[in-house]
Amino acid sequence: MRENNRKDESIMAKVITTQNFEEEVLKSEKPFLLDFWATWCGPCMRQGPIVEELGEEGYAVGKLDVDQNMELAQQFRVMSIPTLIIFKNGAEAHRLVGLTDKEELKKLLDE
Repeated sequence: MRENNRKDESIMAKVITTQNFEEEVLKSEKPFLLDFWATWCGPCMRQGPIVEELGEEGYAVGKLDVDQNMELAQQFRVMSIPTLIIFKNGAEAHRLVGLTDKEELKKLLDE
């Protein structure tokens, strides 16, 4: 049994909002994968567990609900979801639109 059960909370995908976007994403020291999604989007529901698994493996990941954070979705010109953007050093480095497999995401995060 794990001694530190609270550790699990920190490795899951973070909920990203307009309020914490700059601190969590732009100022991240590691490449940060941000999943733009919505509750009504079928492919997003299949993408979500992949993003969570990456978080469990130690990657910096977050999920942004486009319905709750329309300003950020518009700012990054997200037209289709899921859209996955990888930020490196505070700037967009990669953008993937549509359901993307875990290995492809890992490759981009590791480069």
